[in-house]
Amino acid sequence: MDAIKTISLTKYYGRSRGIIDMNLTVADGDFFGFIGPNGAGKSTTIRTLLGLIAPSEGSAQILGMDIIREKEAILSRVGYMPSEASFYRNARVADMIRFSASLRHRDCRAEAEVLCERLELDTSKKIRELSLGNRKKVSIICALQHMPDLCILDEPTSGLDPLMQREFYAILEERNKNGTTVFISSHILSEVQRYCRHAAVIRGGRLLISDSTEHLGHTDAKRVRIKGIASPPTLPDIKDVQTDADTVSFLYGGNPRELLQALSALPLTDVSITEPDLDEIFMHFYAEGEN
Repeated sequence: MDAIKTISLTKYYGRSRGIIDMNLTVADGDFFGFIGPNGAGKSTTIRTLLGLIAPSEGSAQILGMDIIREKEAILSRVGYMPSEASFYRNARVADMIRFSASLRHRDCRAEAEVLCERLELDTSKKIRELSLGNRKKVSIICALQHMPDLCILDEPTSGLDPLMQREFYAILEERNKNGTTVFISSHILSEVQRYCRHAAVIRGGRLLISDSTEHLGHTDAKRVRIKGIASPPTLPDIKDVQTDADTVSFLYGGNPRELLQALSALPLTDVSITEPDLDEIFMHFYAEGEN
């Protein structure tokens, strides 16, 4: 059984595009990344899958159940974390966590206590006293405390410091090893490459590709920024050239030795070579020729 399966799933907001003709399959027990730039349609896909908004066309199943006819049964087995969770500002953290558990008619106290300890969350504070990162922790605990069969997490690490991000993914990896399917949306390619076994790329509401992260992230491209010159070196495999006064930036996908040799002959004053961000990869590699 697939954890998630969509067939030509489409959502329009009036005449505005949401998602278009999406055919996506996530195997049971997978650790799956759903990646794309902001506004690509990630959150729309997730909200449609969970029955929070109705599809315009197509169909989908979660854990073998239809997203329209069996929505309540689906929600009882799914842990959902929205990208921006809202809580009662004057409520205490402990009360919000208990309230979330009560909606599922489950006693989640033991697991909630473990999660609060691991994420270093002070449950005595009121929601209004929390930083963005600590509000994220509350959202994580509410999504995970009932031990769901499928975790659907939308941009979950924004606001978390690096140590908490690492602990959060450690929790997810433990759950996944015990059979939980993890579906995580993100615009941070490094997270997906590090933790996910498979991933799908969405852009402009359309699914571009779905594959193993090993194949998906293999671009060999680097973002090169040079100061002191106004144009890039004469090399093949250069894309997306950007200039600003005495600084030039470009994506380079060729032989690194050839790049270094070419740079050594230039009167540059500074250089940086970094991983390209996800938007750059979409625009210049995955999505070439896409409109």
